[in-house]
Order: sequence, then structure tokens, then C-alpha cells
Amino acid sequence: METERATGPETGTGVAETVDAAETDETAALRRAWREAPRRLWDASVDTTVAAGLRELADWAARSPYADEPVDIYGDGVVTAVEERIARALGFPAAAFFPTGTMAQQAALRCWAGRTGNPVVALHPLAHPEVHEDQAFTRLAALRTTHPTTEPRLPTAEEVRDHPEPFGALMLELPLREAGFVLPTWDELVDVVEAARERDAVVHFDGARLWETPTRFGRPLPEIAGLADSVYVSFYKSLGGISGAAVAGPEELIAEARLWRHRYGGDVFQQYPAAVSALRGLETELPRLPAYVAHARVVADALRDAFEEAGVPWFRVHPRTPHTHQFQVWLPYAPDALTAAGRALAEETGTALFRRWFPAPAGGPPGVAATEVTVAAAGLEWTAADVREATRDFLARLG
Repeated sequence: METERATGPETGTGVAETVDAAETDETAALRRAWREAPRRLWDASVDTTVAAGLRELADWAARSPYADEPVDIYGDGVVTAVEERIARALGFPAAAFFPTGTMAQQAALRCWAGRTGNPVVALHPLAHPEVHEDQAFTRLAALRTTHPTTEPRLPTAEEVRDHPEPFGALMLELPLREAGFVLPTWDELVDVVEAARERDAVVHFDGARLWETPTRFGRPLPEIAGLADSVYVSFYKSLGGISGAAVAGPEELIAEARLWRHRYGGDVFQQYPAAVSALRGLETELPRLPAYVAHARVVADALRDAFEEAGVPWFRVHPRTPHTHQFQVWLPYAPDALTAAGRALAEETGTALFRRWFPAPAGGPPGVAATEVTVAAAGLEWTAADVREATRDFLARLG
């Protein structure tokens, strides 16, 4: 029996991962190799165990201002604290906590559709709803989608302005993960938003990883978020939370979004572990993200130098200068061979450089595999020389 799940930096791929029972042992072995490697570029949520993860969260909670707060009941207490924190951080009047981003964005966009009278959402074909949500927009939210561009980047103002089909909302995924965590420039983003406004469309940011964008844009989060009419953010992407998401926007929109959250079954009886982990991420990870982005550029340069020194016949580090603390690496080998080499490196040297590899996304040459690289707290200890050495050791295991 096969199931398909959306993956993230915790699994190291931007491609939907198909898993069956025969792969369970291999996946467990890979995770064990990553978890037990003393040197990693990032610590992923799947690298821990149940007991260790809960103990770490409880230790932080005991030191936090929320230690003596009662647990939440249907969204009060610490869940309300998260909502208030997000509204302030993004500069909106209100925010609502959701158990998943899939639910959050459906709620927000169907609310906007009711206000604009147009159920069409303009978005990129590589955006999360199109790739990882099994047609949830059309099957559940009565929305239709249209694509201003198919290029592996966000649409331009001209493409938005000249798109032949009317749409009620423009949804921009910032950064566009499947294309390599890419972002436009600040001026390009402003122009795109203005082009949507010219068409009387609302603008919604899929900001699952919006936390990482201030470095590229050179603007604070409230100014970035303030370009949009509503914004979705994730708590487990970038911030290392257990799960959960939020939508921020005008008070009337958020009030209706809460209604749809209830209809979708998202009013969970208690969510305090997820809420506390979100607060922890906002306190501890958010301030460190600019350092992660800066060091990702050091790592990307060192990887490129190592591939060139080793004479790899073809490779791609994309974007050449990462826009966030995550980026793609493409190599001309079979995915299984690259994954095996990464596991061997972790088990034999204690260094986890790359994780799982997959066939390169559409647009890549045949015979090429891709992976995602994330640079977080653990990676700040790596020098460029460390990255080059680990890359040489990795390539040596390809045979």
C-alpha cells in the first residue's frame, strides 16, 4: 500500500515522497544515521525521539512565561497567546491558529472568494496547493486556480497584469519552495502586488517560510506582510515547531476564517504542545534566521567549490546565492546512489551532509537527482573548509 506525503527540510526533498511498507526499514535506518551523526548542517524534527522531543519542549516551557498557564481548551490560553503574537509580528489586526497550513489557506481564500465574488485563485503551478494538497482547493473549497506563469520563479508584474483570465485573489508563495526557495527582489514584489491591485484582486501570501525573507528583501516582517491582504505562516517550517499554522488579516476575515476552521474540524480540544512549540520557535529560532541565511551562502559557495575541485561533470547549486537558509543541489547520479552515499558518510564519519535525494524537478536534464540543503543552528559551526572536506568524502563514496 502506497501513501503520498508532502516533504520538507526534515526529509530533505522538495518532491512528493512516495513510501510503501517495503521502504520502512530503509527510512528508519536513514533517520537513525542522521540522528546519530554528531555533525549536521541542521537538526530536523524527525531526528529526535518521542521522549527526547517532549522533554526538550517541557524544559523550555518550564523556563518560559507560560509555565503556570492552564492548558488550552478549544483555542484559549496559550493558543490565544500565539494568535496575538502573530498579529503583532506581522502587523495585522487579528490572527487565527490552525492545525495545518492546508486548512488555513483554504479557509482564508474561500473567505476572500466570498468577498470578491470570484472563486479563481492565481498562483504558481509549483505552489503548495497545486503540488501537495491532492486538489483540496477544488475538491473542498470550491476554488479554481489559474497560473500567470510556468517559469520556475514568482510571476512578474507584467504576467499578472496581462493574464487573460479574471481572478479574485493572487496567491504568492514566499519563498517558492519547489523552484529552489526563490524570492523576487523587493521592487519586483511591490510591482506584482500593485499589478494585482490594478485588477481589483486581493493578495494573499503563502508565507509558510516568510520568516526567512527579511534578509533578501531588506525589510522587516511587518512591512513585508503589509503588502498583502492576508498572510499564512507555518510554525514547523523554519521555526522548528511540532505543527500548526496561522492566518493573519483583517478582523472580519479572521472571524469568518475561524468559522470555517470549525467546519473543517480544526477546532481541536487541546493544542498546547503545538502552541508552546510555536512560541518557542518565535522566541528562539526567529531571531537566528538571518544568521542561518548568511551562513547558507557560505555553505553554497563551499559546495560549488568542492564540486569544481572534484571535477564533477555537471552540477547545480540553486540559487547560486541562496535567497533563504535553504537551497537545492543537483548532481548527475541516481537518487538511490546519492542517498546511500549520504547515509554511508553519516554512519562512517559522523557527518550528515546530504539527506534523501530524488529525481530532479521538471526542467532538469535526464539522469539528474536533487536534494534540499538547510543551514540552521548546527550548521553555523561548519567552516567553508569543513563543507569542502565533507563534500569530498561524500563524492568518494559514490564509487
